[in-house]
Amino acid sequence: MAAAAAAAHPHAPARLAVPVHRIMDARAKNPADVDHRFWPNLWSEAVRDYRQGGIDLQISDGPGEVRRSPADRPIFIGLRRGAINLVVTDYIPMLWDNGRALAGVTTIHEGYHVCLIALRYAHRNQVAFLSVNTCVHELLHALLQDIFLKPPKWYQSSGREFRVDWYATRLWLFHDGGEVRKSAEVYLRRLRAASAGATDLPSGRA
Repeated sequence: MAAAAAAAHPHAPARLAVPVHRIMDARAKNPADVDHRFWPNLWSEAVRDYRQGGIDLQISDGPGEVRRSPADRPIFIGLRRGAINLVVTDYIPMLWDNGRALAGVTTIHEGYHVCLIALRYAHRNQVAFLSVNTCVHELLHALLQDIFLKPPKWYQSSGREFRVDWYATRLWLFHDGGEVRKSAEVYLRRLRAASAGATDLPSGRA
């Protein structure tokens, strides 16, 4: 089927598969209605937006949880190397959130690549270029390689966030994922190198 499609569209760009390991935090205390809207709303929309841009999320699932240390430093159980770990919880730990009620954070934590989604604040596509799907947004921080950068200064943060929302909007409305795919190819090479034993320096992106 894929070969036939490629023959029918010989100039179509090659699709890119991105490994995403999903974990539903066993310790999260989301209301039932909040939990139930993740799969049919946020996640299905994110998969569709990436697919329309030529990116297939290669999904695996596993058990896990986010434990809290006395300093509110998160302790992750169930993370997997060689994939973006998309961890769905109730809220971002205070150490990473700093009281901002963030919907998500993307970071390298002890060598693992993590997108942490706070389901209480996460949302679908709302306003082009300003308020996009939280899962799309956080995964883009990895695919656009922001995850490898130092945390931005306060005056740099809004510029990086707008850049990510700009690419997310192009996936959502225009089905344009060309530049994201190019960056993601480089990101995946770095991810594989890290999982093979290279050392990553932890950093974070909201």
